Amino acid sequence: MQLTRSMRSALAVGAAAAVLCTGTGAATAAAPVHPVAAAPGHPAAPAPATAHSPNGPLRPLAALSAGRLATGDLVAAAKWGTDSPIDDPAREREVLSTVADQARQLGGDPAVTVRVFRDQIEANKAVQRGLYRRWDANPGQAPTERPDLQEVRKEINRVNGALVRALAGSARARSAPSCAPRLAAAAVRVRQERHLDGLHTAALARSLRSVCAGT
Repeated sequence: MQLTRSMRSALAVGAAAAVLCTGTGAATAAAPVHPVAAAPGHPAAPAPATAHSPNGPLRPLAALSAGRLATGDLVAAAKWGTDSPIDDPAREREVLSTVADQARQLGGDPAVTVRVFRDQIEANKAVQRGLYRRWDANPGQAPTERPDLQEVRKEINRVNGALVRALAGSARARSAPSCAPRLAAAAVRVRQERHLDGLHTAALARSLRSVCAGT
């Protein structure tokens, strides 16, 4: 909980700084993120991030999490106006089982991986619910194209695999006392690079809640 609060605070400070620097914060915050701006099934790729990036191996975790959140826009667009619910327990169990197996194969911690991915899933659903509320209130912003959900899930699976590898390769950084502030700094940088709105910024903080050991 403490990490989530500190990260949200850091992200809020970063957003405020962007407003002061650009003078366009109000317009930027209000601008909708159109879920089909990217080709269906092909969300914008995360900004390149490696273990040599600022904040070391924690930066890829923030970047990949933001990339995974981008698929939430496409999932929402695929399900909007259909009988498909946002909550999909069977799909969630499948994802958690798969990432646990991948973690074992990589020598990672399956329990930690599952805990992080539970947060990732909840953050993704928060994006979908937020977009539904936005589209209900402003029908003109609702998607006019329906992405292929199966193609979107292929992209989610690809990002999931990369995120499992990033978790397996960052155990030392995630258990260090400096993990929380470094992860928050990485999240702020990713938020700025991707120009995330309030909905996606809050979801990014939610998705990273369990990344650092002891959180």
